[in-house]
Order: sequence, then structure tokens, then C-alpha cells
Amino acid sequence: MKKEDKQIIIKQLGEKLNEYAHFYLVDVTGLNAQQTSDLRRKCFKQEIKMVVVKNTLLQKALDAEEVDYSPLYGCLKGTTAVFFCNTANVPAKLLKEESKATGIPALKAAYAEEGIYVGADQIDTLCSIKSKAEVLAEVVALLQSPAKNVVSALQGAGQTLHGVLKTLGERPE
Repeated sequence: MKKEDKQIIIKQLGEKLNEYAHFYLVDVTGLNAQQTSDLRRKCFKQEIKMVVVKNTLLQKALDAEEVDYSPLYGCLKGTTAVFFCNTANVPAKLLKEESKATGIPALKAAYAEEGIYVGADQIDTLCSIKSKAEVLAEVVALLQSPAKNVVSALQGAGQTLHGVLKTLGERPE
């Protein structure tokens, strides 16, 4: 591969690192063409960009970034695919599902929510990370809950008071 081609690939990887908030390094050794194609389709459906890269070019792209990705360098061995995404837990859930079925692919490392996770044992931790939308939904539900309680209490009290007054009004004196 020519040096110019390598520079173009490094530049493209750098653009992807800036475009997406999170990325996963995945070991895809052992996947045949059909399995790789199926994995790509599943990634596409879940808005994950899957790119198989040369480890040295990826390391050079990571070096060029402002963030210190040096803990990831030890994972850059073998066949590596990078899953780029904007929702931190989606690739982890996909990898967990796929590895149950076939045993591959395996997580090497991940950069999610400005943290670095190294090792396949981190998959459960990454699955439990909540997306921004999930956190916002929980906050809205928590904020709505007290208001709903006040409204229902006022409605219940009004009906009770109305019933008492009606009963008193109908009672013979």
C-alpha cells in the first residue's frame, strides 16, 4: 500500500473518530464472509458504522487525536473491526447477542461516554450504560410523578368533599 493511500485512510479514520461519540474495537477473527456480511447488516440497522481496519493505521489515527487513547494500543492485535456509534450501549448489546449465538465477535476494548473499557469482561458494564434519551426519559418521569400525585389527590379530595356535602344536604333534619 502506498504512503499516500495510508495517509488517506488515517485521515478518514480521524474524521470518523470526530464524527461519532463512541467506538468499540472488536475481534472479528473467525468470522467467514457470510457471518461478516450478516454482522454488517445488523450494525447498519442499529446505526452502527462497522469498519475493518489495519491496526497500525488505526493506532496512527488515534495518535493524531487530542484524547489519550494509549490504553487501547495493547488491544490492537489480530483482526480488528471498529464499531462507530452515537449511542454508547447499542454496540455492546449487539455484541452480547452475537457472541451468545456464535461465540464471536469478541470485544477487545471500547471508548464510551468518555471512558475507556478494556477486555471482553466489560461487555455487561457497557450494556448497562444508559443513553442520553433513556436518562432524559427517566428524569421526565420523575418530574411528572409528583405532579400526577398532587392532581389525583386534589381530584380525590374534591370528590370526597362533594360526597360529604351531598350526603349532608340530603339528610333529613
